[in-house]
Amino acid sequence: MHIDFASPSNGTYNNSGSCRQLANYLEHEDLERMEKGIYTEDFFNLSDDNIYKSTVIKALDSNIGQLLKTDAKFYAIHVSPSENELRTMGNTEQEQTKAMKRYIREVFIPEYAKNFNKELSATNIKFYGKIHFDRSRSDNELNMHCHLIISRKDQANKKKLSPLTNHKNTKKGTVTGGFDRINLFQQVEQGFDKLFGYDRQQSESFDYHNTIKNGSISEQLELQNQNFTGEKKRERFQSSENENTISYNFESKMESKHYFNQQNNSSGNSLLSIFSLEDTNNNATLAKELQAQKRKKRKQRGRKL
Repeated sequence: MHIDFASPSNGTYNNSGSCRQLANYLEHEDLERMEKGIYTEDFFNLSDDNIYKSTVIKALDSNIGQLLKTDAKFYAIHVSPSENELRTMGNTEQEQTKAMKRYIREVFIPEYAKNFNKELSATNIKFYGKIHFDRSRSDNELNMHCHLIISRKDQANKKKLSPLTNHKNTKKGTVTGGFDRINLFQQVEQGFDKLFGYDRQQSESFDYHNTIKNGSISEQLELQNQNFTGEKKRERFQSSENENTISYNFESKMESKHYFNQQNNSSGNSLLSIFSLEDTNNNATLAKELQAQKRKKRKQRGRKL
């Protein structure tokens, strides 16, 4: 799962004014898909689907109480599952879309709210999501991802909430609470695995990639060694399973062959018994006929004398 916070700029992601420019940009894929006759997804939030862009712009642009002209009014976040994660989320775009919305509502936004350490819940976060299905610079087969526009202020338009602050769980000073982005990445990853029953390999985890990118040389070497050892264990386990399967199949075939031979021998013995019994009966009948003929000849001789 790749999650990033778009850097504020003077272009599409300029967040010091209206969110109109970003909202317009998020609809560009809809036009391309409609021309091809492919279904599109409207904006959604914690409870509703099929939200109009005009509603999104009005709701976010009016939720800026006590913010200065140059202050950030909203933040843009990208949530992009890997191809393996997407396959776990469903077999079709519709299934993956439904799963993505569930993940955003049940995992991402609740963890986002909790991470401010202000006793907030998902219902305190004002946000809108838009799902895209393509990436122009990607060669992947599956590219579905979600764009989130999250208001700087909470739903009540009272508390300022910044996920880009450098404060982390501070107790004193002008900024209390803060935001720990690393903790968020870890928690939403674990939440994804639990929600969809995903068996995440170490090389897919945030901790692994974060260590490879930012860890010391010794930490990187240790992690790579652990990953190598884990892969070898999986290979041995799979090899053992294959050997057991082959052994089982061979033993099953031998047992079947032995049973077949027993049946054949048993059948053969039965047939031999039947043939032997028939031969015995035929011999007895023949002996009786010979004796009868001998007695008949003796009587004829007696009459002639």
